[in-house]
Amino acid sequence: MIHGEKIGLRARHASDVPVLQSELYDDVATRSRADSRPWRPIPPGSGQSPYAVAEPSDEAACFSVVELESQELVGEALLWGMDTHSRTAHIGISLRPAFRGRGLGVDVLQALCEYGFAVRGLQRLQIETLTDNAPMIAAATRVGFTREGTLRHSAWVYGAYADEAILGLLADEWTPQA
Repeated sequence: MIHGEKIGLRARHASDVPVLQSELYDDVATRSRADSRPWRPIPPGSGQSPYAVAEPSDEAACFSVVELESQELVGEALLWGMDTHSRTAHIGISLRPAFRGRGLGVDVLQALCEYGFAVRGLQRLQIETLTDNAPMIAAATRVGFTREGTLRHSAWVYGAYADEAILGLLADEWTPQA
């Protein structure tokens, strides 16, 4: 497990899947903001769930986020699109509604950076998020990410186009937590 101050990143457990499916995927409007792929109905227990337990991969590292004190499931975090040649990856996080607004996003991002930079030896991590996702942009900035640009009308979000912010962090810019 990769530990932050308040959270830990661990492998996905089968018992996490129904909670993540119900609270993160089945909220269509919120899920549409978090994933560029169109939402489609997926029945409980389906192997097609984006949270289904999968074998380790060189292209993605999917974690369940747990609160260290209570061991309660907080959400999901992942590095995706990992490129072992260029040593880059993209970051994604999604917290359950009950855990949003508690400052855990910074801790999750810091733990993902530790995994990406210290464990995987990556050179660059990148976040793409909607420009109106102020909590994610603020959390990324606190961890050291630099806003590098805006992709205008690049995301189709529940019936309208939205702009995306691109934030990047290089290994030599990252400050590990003590």
